[in-house]
Amino acid sequence: MYQFNHGYELLELTKKFNLPISQIVVLAEQEKTGEGLDTIFQKMRNNLKVMKEAINKGLNEDLKSVSGLSGGDAKKLYERIIIGNTLSCETMAKAAASALAVTEVNASMGKIVAAPTAGSSGVIPGALITVARKFGKSDDDMTRALFTATGIGIIIAKNATLSGAEGGCQAEVGSASAMAAAALVELMGGTPEQCLTAASFAIMNLLGLVCDPVAGLVEIPCEKRNALGALNAMICADFAIAGMDSVIPFDEVVEALYKVGKAIPYALRETAEGGLAKTPTGIRLKKEIFEKVERGD
Repeated sequence: MYQFNHGYELLELTKKFNLPISQIVVLAEQEKTGEGLDTIFQKMRNNLKVMKEAINKGLNEDLKSVSGLSGGDAKKLYERIIIGNTLSCETMAKAAASALAVTEVNASMGKIVAAPTAGSSGVIPGALITVARKFGKSDDDMTRALFTATGIGIIIAKNATLSGAEGGCQAEVGSASAMAAAALVELMGGTPEQCLTAASFAIMNLLGLVCDPVAGLVEIPCEKRNALGALNAMICADFAIAGMDSVIPFDEVVEALYKVGKAIPYALRETAEGGLAKTPTGIRLKKEIFEKVERGD
């Protein structure tokens, strides 16, 4: 009754039952698993708790990744925000710092929520938690918004891909940004149609983004792209709530995501065989990391 495979089907369900996307997704999960609504909601609330803890850890601790390639940048940006010395507004800077924080926790083998993937795990918490705090939204509000994000992720997973190895970074950070954008729209009282419009904008803006991790690790440039994905989600949510039309329907945007992903060369799909991974510095860093591993450092 509540199952959906495409955006238009999700919108039809919201109209039929006069419910927001988040509630349709919860009911679909209950229908699929047989679990109680309270159990389903609590599981998602636990995810939110992990997201918050990862942000707090990354912003306040001097983390270093296992490889040594990255770490500490979230704290650096956060300290700059505190003294009021950022070029971007405080909200956007905090969202970027929070997204970085989660990815640095991930790279240091900390606990994160891989939503939709570990490599894009900073986007949703960076955008959602920052905006929710700014507007005084509750944990329950954020949890419901995470179900909205889930609905968008389900559709992308069924009709395109969430994998950088299959579709490039557009499929990871792009999908995460779309999920976050839709979540923000519902969080701020937007309509289901506006949620899908925001998700469409988010994917459009990152369509074609390649996956070229230095040394094959989800650090450079992945962490900074998470920050970009969070900021993209925020402006795309603003676009939709302001009444802008994406023109291309969400389902067609998802189809384009899939086709573009297939067209991206193999070297630019998480193989570390192209892009930044194959710059002289990228090659040198990979060599140094492998030598460390061989020495047992």
